[in-house]
Amino acid sequence: MTLPLKDKTALVTGASMGIGEAIATRLANDGANLVLLSRRKDKSDKIEENILSKSPSTRVCVFAIDIQNYKDVDKAVESAMTEFGSIDILINNAGLALGAPAAFWELSLELIDQMNTTNISGTMYTTHSVLNRSMIPNSKGTILNVSSVTGLETPPFSGEAVYHANKACIEAFSNSLRMETAGTNIRVMVIRPGVVNTHFHLQRVKFDQDAMDEFTSGYPPLVAEDIANSVAFMLAQPESITIKALDCVPTAQRSLTNFDRTWNERNNG
Repeated sequence: MTLPLKDKTALVTGASMGIGEAIATRLANDGANLVLLSRRKDKSDKIEENILSKSPSTRVCVFAIDIQNYKDVDKAVESAMTEFGSIDILINNAGLALGAPAAFWELSLELIDQMNTTNISGTMYTTHSVLNRSMIPNSKGTILNVSSVTGLETPPFSGEAVYHANKACIEAFSNSLRMETAGTNIRVMVIRPGVVNTHFHLQRVKFDQDAMDEFTSGYPPLVAEDIANSVAFMLAQPESITIKALDCVPTAQRSLTNFDRTWNERNNG
C-alpha cells in the first residue's frame, strides 16, 4: 500500500505534547518525514523515540526553540532544508491560552504579550520562513493552521478575550494568505477543534481536574488523535483540492457554548 505522505516532509510546531504530538505521530504513520519544533527538547526527544519505535524508517529532526524568536525559527527551517531539501507541509499548532477566568483588564501585560507572540507572531514567523525558504521557490506546499471554534464564535465567559482575538487573527491571516499565494500550488487550510481532552485545556482551568470534569460532564470530549486523524484526512486530498476549513467537535458540542449533556446517558445505557 502506498503511504499518502511518503517522501513528504512535515514541520510541526508545538510538537511535544497533545495535539502536536498526535499529529506528528499520525503523519509519520502516513509516511512523512518530520521536523519537530518545541520549547521542550526532553519531551520532543521522547516523542522522537516513540515515533521511531512505531515507524522506524521515518527521518526526524528535533529543534528545541521558542517560536517567538524569528532568528531561531529561521535557523531551524534552514537546517531542516539542508537535511530534507524541502518542507512540503507546515502545521502551525503551537498555541497558548492563559489567565482564565480573569477578565481582560485583570491580566498582566506579560501574559497578554506571551499569548500574542506565541499564537500570532509564532505562526507568522514560521510561515514566513517556510514560505521564503521552500514553498515559494518550489511554488507548492500545504500550510495548515490550527485555529479553534473560538475563532468564529465569541465566548460568553471571562478569560477568553486575548485567545479569541488571536484565533480570529489566524482565520484572517489564513484567508489572506490563501489569496496572496494564488498563482502557485500552495494550499492554505484551517482546522478548528472543539473541546479536546488535552494538557492545553487542562491548563486553561489551572490544572483543576474537577473543573475539567465538570466542563465535560455528560458527553465525551475529543482526544488529540481525533484532531490528528482529521488533519491527515485534509492533507491526503489531491493537490487540486483544498479543504479550506474543517470544524472538528464532539457531536454533543452543538455550538461553542451549547452542549448536549444527555449524550452519555443516551448512548452508554
